Amino acid sequence: MADLAPEVVARLIERGMTIAVAESLTGGQLVASLVDVPGASATVVGGVVAYNTAIKHSVLGVSAALLASRGAVDPDVARQMASGVRGALAVDGRPADVGLATTGVAGPDPQDGKPVGTVYLGIAIGDRVQSIELSLSGTRNEIRSATVQRALATLLAALNE
Repeated sequence: MADLAPEVVARLIERGMTIAVAESLTGGQLVASLVDVPGASATVVGGVVAYNTAIKHSVLGVSAALLASRGAVDPDVARQMASGVRGALAVDGRPADVGLATTGVAGPDPQDGKPVGTVYLGIAIGDRVQSIELSLSGTRNEIRSATVQRALATLLAALNE
């Protein structure tokens, strides 16, 4: 799959939008793919690696009750991460226009009763917040890389709507 980061960055800049990223299983790879693009500073405000479940609540504002009842690998968690990172990384009191989040199980073991390869993407643009479920296979690194590419492709599609 071609690297979609340059196209995503170009589209965000073209639309005058900023983006904030919240990552769990991808551990910073998603925001790194965006900032690898020359000129990304015009759109990327930053990223939060919320690898530990408690950080999803304390930094991103994900409901503690939701995390306790369903765990971190959940579509509602992905949605709340995407919404929460917009405000957590606000610049001069202005939330990011786009929040993009990843949470899931890259392996080697299942987590929260979910099998390896279960991934949820969260995308928040304006009042529209959605979650996309992915079922991926491969090694831990393959699942993480595929998540980054699928997140970029999903965001690009959302920006083209």
